[in-house]
Amino acid sequence: MSSVDSLPPADWSPESWRGKTALQMPSYPDPVALDAALHELKRLPPLVTSWEIVALKQQLADAQEGRRFLLQGGDCAENFSDCESGMISNRLKVLLQMSLVLVHGLRKPVIRVGRFAGQYAKPRSADTETRDGVTLPSYRGDVINAPAFTEVARLPDPKRMLQAHAHSAMTMNFVRALIDGGFADLHHPEYWNLEWVRHSPLAVEYQKMVTSIEDSIGFMETISGSRVHNLKRVDFYTSHEALLLPYEQGLTRQVPRQQGWLNLSTHYPWIGMRTAALDGAHVEYLRGVRNPIAIKVGPSVRPDQLLRLIDVLNPDDEPGRLSFIHRMGAAQIADKLPPLLDAVKRDGRRVLWVCDAMHGNTESTENGYKTRRFDNIRGEVELSFDLHAAAGTRLGGVHLEMTGEDVTECTGGARELTERDLERAYRSSVDPRLNYEQSLEIAMAIVRKQAG
Repeated sequence: MSSVDSLPPADWSPESWRGKTALQMPSYPDPVALDAALHELKRLPPLVTSWEIVALKQQLADAQEGRRFLLQGGDCAENFSDCESGMISNRLKVLLQMSLVLVHGLRKPVIRVGRFAGQYAKPRSADTETRDGVTLPSYRGDVINAPAFTEVARLPDPKRMLQAHAHSAMTMNFVRALIDGGFADLHHPEYWNLEWVRHSPLAVEYQKMVTSIEDSIGFMETISGSRVHNLKRVDFYTSHEALLLPYEQGLTRQVPRQQGWLNLSTHYPWIGMRTAALDGAHVEYLRGVRNPIAIKVGPSVRPDQLLRLIDVLNPDDEPGRLSFIHRMGAAQIADKLPPLLDAVKRDGRRVLWVCDAMHGNTESTENGYKTRRFDNIRGEVELSFDLHAAAGTRLGGVHLEMTGEDVTECTGGARELTERDLERAYRSSVDPRLNYEQSLEIAMAIVRKQAG
């Protein structure tokens, strides 16, 4: 029996979360329509398979031991309108290019996980929003309502869960078709090129790396006398925040020849700081699904809280099961992270430590834009490696909000974007993202840090 086949806790079921306090949930006005949507959702095919989940969990277990490195990235929040071929392929291109840099520099396999094909819900700091004396429900992501500030748009609509499933399925179908069709073939890295960055300051350094890899492949094939066919495709997985629990429950299934319950809406669900209460509904839900899972960890989290979360979410210390994604901010990580690392290490528990250098570094400019400084993002990633080394632990991955589009949402980076540049191409409806160049520069910074 594999680890994913183990039975769920005896006191757990896919709906047991309903007996707990569920934060960040919309209030649906029509319970009949909600029941109808959930009934339809439960009939729809799953979006991922059990064997993909098993494979990912094993790879994450390898990352815990330093044999692999996790690259998890994508949009802060997907929109239904983003489900088109150009945007999907550009996201995939960025992740492939970043993983190529990391594989070449770190000399180890990279686990590629996209924050898409399901990242349609976002937590909000308030349930309502007021403009010009009018108060409406907050926009919580396309799976729940629409961003337009009207009563109709902001009303939570359960049918949107069915739309989210459809858009996720179309996204996954296209990604799988690209990969299976040779889009990720290392013999043709030119497939991944993004037109708008041909003249990037990073282009020369990246091209040297590609040329080195092509020469190595050519040498291997010359020596062997045959083409290396396993370079034609890569494994690729999806992740999203398991925020809207009715949707997650609707895609939680039992499958033949596997015991227990699997969340088949994504390979790798996570929950954020706002919903990680030990006695809350989201922790209750995650403790029973057999997927690998992750918890965001911020500067307010105490060591004893982390240890109790481990007890609840991974009581059997299963390899690859639990990841902690720390998001402290460049200004706080040196003080806040070491006590957590020390507590988990002293307790002898296995977790995968991942750095999210985005969410702790958000700030607002004088002209009203929410942004992040590239230097702070890079600084937090680099300092994370140092802090883990000092603690005798291992940083096994990074978690980034990024896009393949030509956006100007984070300042700094290779083109030294300023606050004035934010006005040119700020497109995010929620949080600022790294553009292609900044994402690639983070990958190069990780390689230089590890090489040093």
